[in-house]
Amino acid sequence: MSFLYPRLLTEQARPLFDEYRHLTSADLSRSVALTHDSAVYVATGGDRVPSDQLRELREGVLDLAKRAGFPDESDRARNAEFDIRLAALLHAEMGMVPAEAASRDVWAFLALVVLPDVAFWRYPQPPKDRILGTDLTRHVFGRLWWRAQLVRAPGESEPYHALEILGEAAFDQIYARRAALGGSPHLVRAILRVWKDLDLTGLNERETLRDFLKRLLRLAPFVLFDGIEEDALDGELRAVAQESVDAQRPRSAPKTNQVVGEPVPSADGVESTPLSASSDEEPPLSQATPLAPPETQRFRSVEVCAGAGGQALGLERAGFDPALLIDSKADACFSIDLNRPAWDVVCMDVVQFSPSMRPDLTDVDLISGGLPRVKSSATVGRAEDTEELRVLRAAISLACTFRPKAILFENVPDLVDGSEFETDRAWINQELQQAGYHTSWKILNASDFGVPQNRRSGFLVALREPYFGRFSWPLPNDVPPPTVGEALGASMSSEGWLGAERWIKNADRIAPALVGGSDRRGGADLGPTGSKKAWAALGVNGNSLGDEPPGADFPPDELPKLTVEQAATIQAFPDHWKLFGGKTSRYRQVGHAMPPPLATAVGQALATALRS
Repeated sequence: MSFLYPRLLTEQARPLFDEYRHLTSADLSRSVALTHDSAVYVATGGDRVPSDQLRELREGVLDLAKRAGFPDESDRARNAEFDIRLAALLHAEMGMVPAEAASRDVWAFLALVVLPDVAFWRYPQPPKDRILGTDLTRHVFGRLWWRAQLVRAPGESEPYHALEILGEAAFDQIYARRAALGGSPHLVRAILRVWKDLDLTGLNERETLRDFLKRLLRLAPFVLFDGIEEDALDGELRAVAQESVDAQRPRSAPKTNQVVGEPVPSADGVESTPLSASSDEEPPLSQATPLAPPETQRFRSVEVCAGAGGQALGLERAGFDPALLIDSKADACFSIDLNRPAWDVVCMDVVQFSPSMRPDLTDVDLISGGLPRVKSSATVGRAEDTEELRVLRAAISLACTFRPKAILFENVPDLVDGSEFETDRAWINQELQQAGYHTSWKILNASDFGVPQNRRSGFLVALREPYFGRFSWPLPNDVPPPTVGEALGASMSSEGWLGAERWIKNADRIAPALVGGSDRRGGADLGPTGSKKAWAALGVNGNSLGDEPPGADFPPDELPKLTVEQAATIQAFPDHWKLFGGKTSRYRQVGHAMPPPLATAVGQALATALRS
């Protein structure tokens, strides 16, 4: 039998959270209840959980907590043991189906009504997601139920034994950062079976697991893991895991006929240069590698709303190596992984991300992001219009928490100078100034930096001192950008179209701004009526996108359609950059992107300010 649990909605949960975070354990114990006046039940099938069962659940959790030191003591080892035992208890005793467990309001009720003393003991002064359930992979109780749901092996004498294989950070790697994998209990159990048998002697377990999951993530679009029998799946995963182990082993010294300092091609085609003939020992102090000259000094960045990686690629060229990229769209995350498998990509909503998920990112130089196009808070007319503002505010909050040397966000030009955005600009400036930053706003056109497109973007740059005093916005290039004909001429001619030469001559201007990055738009086309007319003047049918360039049988006097790859060229993506997903998804990734050359120009200005 499955039970329905009371739900404490956000409007009632937040005031309780704000009140309880300042109370002692004794005060919280006196606040314990089995009901709440504001609690509601969902109107679906199932029996409401009896009060007696809630009481028994509390007693069971309280017993485990007392063994771990509740209410006055705790330590990391006992907390870890408590979490394992609690995960099994919650899953086995609550009688809850996954659809019910997916409600954050259920977990808010348990944490604030039934078990507030245990919740605030386990996480003193917790962030909201630990209690309110805004991110169930972080909730003090919800994350444990879901962990048990993923690993439970029905029919075994100890169905939850796999809970002990990996710690919380490792589970976070699987089901919070690799959502495409963590949604399958069948696959997660196989990962755990394979992982516990690996020989990880001398390896960094976290890095090896991350590499293993990335390799699985690249297979996910092509392999139906849930359709493979257990033994066969274990065999497949074991081979992938061994590849990760082998990749993490120390590399042997270069062959004797290899020239020291000669570039060595890596698996992704990027050349690296060995520092010495033997990488196993430090060079003598007199031969130590000198510090990199200022112009080659590189920086670490975190990118939010990363999309297909256009801005990150441009910033990489300017000297910023992403330590983490975050995007909520699975296809975009796959695209980044196809092109830069070494980059660490988290596929989740930035609003749900907390810096505490990545305690290793303590020294970041730059927070950057190409944020969804906002409407001003003064003019939003629909509930969904607030989503973009929600992401913008989350990104500002995240930057203030990370406290990097520099911040770079890109959005609509009106955010920079539109009167309707005056309130939003004031709030952003105030938040960043309180965090110790100076801000600068600017509108830049991608065409001024070699992109064959009239694309204006609004930029916010914020830096701490002394870096802000050294920053100046990049100046336009002296060389004009290529025309659409020059940019797309080779591809329009590639299939033997007889009208290509005339088309190239006619397409003698830069393109209008590509639009279509929003999920709210229809299919893959080149935008509203005005944009389509501008494309028609360049000889392009903008009503939809084509699957391939025009062939020899395409009429010479008809207007061809752009392919997704040609649209990516208009955005100045390199030809080798791969995009994952169907046509509409790939085009949205292109339409959302910042042209890499524009990101490089702003990135170089930031890098100059950060270098001493």
